[in-house]
Parts: sequence; structure tokens; C-alpha cells
Amino acid sequence: MYTRRRHWYFAMMGICIALFVLAWGVVRLWSVPVAVGMCVVAMVIPPVAAIVANRRGPDDVWWDEPDDNWLKDEPKDDTWQRDERAAMERARSGRRHPDDGGGPDSGGAGSGAGK
Repeated sequence: MYTRRRHWYFAMMGICIALFVLAWGVVRLWSVPVAVGMCVVAMVIPPVAAIVANRRGPDDVWWDEPDDNWLKDEPKDDTWQRDERAAMERARSGRRHPDDGGGPDSGGAGSGAGK
């Protein structure tokens, strides 16, 4: 698809240049209003060529399509939000989680064997 669009773009731009060259090299000798009309037509071609060249084909991957790979990393439910809030509350109040084995100053199982 890309090759076809590129060929259309170059064909349209070639026609544009040909119209300008013919308008002021040949046609102006016989009719200036026709030469000006040819230039007006040639002036419209480049934006149309850009639109044709940049349109999306049915099988094109486009730059602004969302990548759905990030959805695979999300947890299945929202329990992580509840756990996060509980951890923030514990941090504010200075309490430890019951599953923590105790820290170095608590005298628990993880208090260090070198003492």
C-alpha cells in the first residue's frame, strides 16, 4: 500500500511542476489568464498530494494506535488499591504489618544473629 501511495504522490507532484513550467514557459505567450488558471490548479495539487500520501490504508500500522501490551501487566482486580491504602495507613501510624517478621529493633526472628 505504501508504494502505491508514494507513486500517486510523485505523479501528482510531477503534474504540479509540469503545470507551472508549461503555464509560464509556453501558455503565457498565447493567454495569460489561462496560464494563471493553470497555476491556480497547480497550487491546489500539493496539499491534495500530501493528503493522499498520508492517508491510512486498511492494513497499515499507524503511529497513534494504542499499544495494548500494557493491558497484560494490569492485575486482574483492584485489590492492589486496597493493599496500597492499608500500607499507607500503617506507614502514617507507625504500625507494622502482621506478616512482617519484625525488624532489627523489634527483637523478633529477623533481629540479626551476630549479637
